[in-house]
Amino acid sequence: MIRKADRDLTSLTVLALLTTGPRHTYEMHLFIERTHKTFVTGLPRSLYHAVNRLLAAGDIVVTGTLRDPGRPERTVYALTDQGRARLRDWVRLLLAVPDPDATLLTAALNYAGCLPPDEVADALHDRRAELTRSLQPAKEALGLDLPRILLLEVEFEVARLTAELAWTTSILDDLDTGRLTWPPLPGDVADLEPLLREET
Repeated sequence: MIRKADRDLTSLTVLALLTTGPRHTYEMHLFIERTHKTFVTGLPRSLYHAVNRLLAAGDIVVTGTLRDPGRPERTVYALTDQGRARLRDWVRLLLAVPDPDATLLTAALNYAGCLPPDEVADALHDRRAELTRSLQPAKEALGLDLPRILLLEVEFEVARLTAELAWTTSILDDLDTGRLTWPPLPGDVADLEPLLREET
């Protein structure tokens, strides 16, 4: 079950970004904007609130401060072992459990590289099973003797679930055959430094 706290995609993004190394909030802000992570809303305030929540929970810690010439002093944060474990559990949950809010899956797919491929596959197997269970009653509802105008919502739900089920199955096939792979460490996926560099 996806709880309210699991829908905090700003905090999820902070944890994921800190897997690449210690960062200050302005670097995180630049990364979110330049990679068009539209599921993160309410910037910059939501980012500072997320950092404070994660600090209070022990998922991140302060490692120091930076003061570049002509820039304000900035606090640098790092991921704790607890935060790393929470990130993995969080991404796994959002991959495994279907939800009407599509941004949850979008965020989980963004950060799937924080998990090893076998854990992603396990989560997507769970998702496929749940999608299959949800699809059957929706298909049965289409057989009701009602005017079609009253069943358009059900038609859409059947189409959505069918498409997502097919896509999930294709990703599982790609994982199984090795067509989809990624480096073992999130920091090896790409060089993030150009995305974090401030304009002068």
